[in-house]
Amino acid sequence: MTPFDHYFHTIMTRGEHEAHRDHSATIEAHHLLLAIADHEGATAGRLLAEVGLDRSGVRAALDREFEHSLTAAGIAATHRLPPAGRRPKSPGIGASAKRALERAFTSVRKKDIDSAHLFAGILRARVGTVPRALALAGVDREALLTRTQTA
Repeated sequence: MTPFDHYFHTIMTRGEHEAHRDHSATIEAHHLLLAIADHEGATAGRLLAEVGLDRSGVRAALDREFEHSLTAAGIAATHRLPPAGRRPKSPGIGASAKRALERAFTSVRKKDIDSAHLFAGILRARVGTVPRALALAGVDREALLTRTQTA
């Protein structure tokens, strides 16, 4: 198993854990972002930390994005959601995570891939939860993507 294979397995496992915590039926890009932020020592986690986003910072940004989206839809942020149903046994890979993985893996040869490529695949999304959360956290996504690509 290569170092990236081990890293990728860890991120996917942690992403699945994050999906379970959210009672989500799918692992989405924001779950992978939380997993990356929680992984110490990798380039991607270091780049997130440099813009002030550790795991709790990413979670706070995602919570702000959720509240902002509810408000935009005309739902008061104080509105309580109904309790989640049963957790799925094993969440599948959601559309945003699939697209992030496709962007990561099609941009580089397998033998050259590392954590920064996976992170860049997530950052390349122009719309969705992750770009909105980063914007609300005051992170310049394009600048972070550029730094990631040069790392």
